[in-house]
Amino acid sequence: MQKLKVVNIKCGGCENSIKIAFEKKGLKNISVDYTCQEVSFEGDKEVATKILDKMGYPIAGSEEAEKFSKKAKSYVSCMIGRVKKK
Repeated sequence: MQKLKVVNIKCGGCENSIKIAFEKKGLKNISVDYTCQEVSFEGDKEVATKILDKMGYPIAGSEEAEKFSKKAKSYVSCMIGRVKKK
């Protein structure tokens, strides 16, 4: 099981968006906890990191985590997750 500490996860919409994106790339046993800002899964860590970064949820402590553009992207991903159902 892989576990990543990320930033910008705000709610269930964010969780849903991440789960959908991970499932599309073949990652399994996905768990997203917005209160702890953690994503757990089985699969390729590099694939997961790329997905998260593209969606606006970069790894905590990374240079990307400080960028305003990532925060803005995360709001878009959040809204998509609120609309889409699994």
